[in-house]
Amino acid sequence: MSRTLPRVSFIVPVRNDAACLARCLASIGTLRYPRDLVETIVVDNGSRDGSPGVAATAGARVLEMPGGRVAGLRNRGARSAAGALLAFVDADHELDPGWLAAAVDSLAEPGAGAAGAAYSPPPAAGWVQRTYDALRERPAERRDAEWLASGNMAVWRAAFDAVGGFDAALETCEDVDFCRRLRLAGYAVVAEPRMRSVHHGDPRTLGSVFFGELWRGRDNLRVSLRAPRSWRSLASAVIPVLDLAALAATAIFLVAAPPGVAWLAGGAAAVPFALIGARALRMLRRGRQVRLADAVQAVLVAGAYDSGRAFAVILGAAYSRRRPEAGVP
Repeated sequence: MSRTLPRVSFIVPVRNDAACLARCLASIGTLRYPRDLVETIVVDNGSRDGSPGVAATAGARVLEMPGGRVAGLRNRGARSAAGALLAFVDADHELDPGWLAAAVDSLAEPGAGAAGAAYSPPPAAGWVQRTYDALRERPAERRDAEWLASGNMAVWRAAFDAVGGFDAALETCEDVDFCRRLRLAGYAVVAEPRMRSVHHGDPRTLGSVFFGELWRGRDNLRVSLRAPRSWRSLASAVIPVLDLAALAATAIFLVAAPPGVAWLAGGAAAVPFALIGARALRMLRRGRQVRLADAVQAVLVAGAYDSGRAFAVILGAAYSRRRPEAGVP
């Protein structure tokens, strides 16, 4: 890298996740990048497990923002950051040593506003985590993307300021909304596979998958209807509503339909099963080999995912249902 390197500010929100935070900050310390061009800011959301002390010991600057949403925590960190490049990393991530160099290289492309990559599951992942990973698109080469997850994203400060940062009114899916506003403002959002990171927070059980989507689903519906819309975003909004309507119709037909038309219950019930099957098929196509066990596991994870999104239309869940160890905000 012969060009002038930018100063980079890492912004790490945290709540009651001291062990993961220590691993995350240690990985930032291993990045192949001049140390005098890196600052780390940890924004603590009222932790009771010593997370602020872990951050201070690692040399990070600690900001306190109890009771905030993650979008607000990231905005708070960005306001106090000195870097021309903002690197948003969640506490349960572990960065590859080449992560930052790849980010800087990607963002040197004309028009690039943000760069990131799909997460990787932990090395000792269980079958739910390995199957859940197949929900992610993982391009082999750098390319433009619709959105990037903000647990692992680098953004030019100028682009961040131009769109006003993250929407602090959103509890989840703030990254989807942020990337769309970047694209509306004329910036490219770049998927860079060399920005490798391990996400230690991937759901371990089907229940975690269900409650994660129950927590995420309502804001996903709100954000999916915002501009710029695409077939993918419209499908993300329509499928949960269609699933819920089909389940409601099934119940009604079973209880109230005359005997001659009770078969309609089966027709309605087939809709969510068909959508789950289609999602599972897409997951299997991303795998290198398909065995019967892989197919069963894909259907189970897709079912937990879709049912969580569907019930989120009428229910919703707090973040603490997804990660009880984080405590109630």
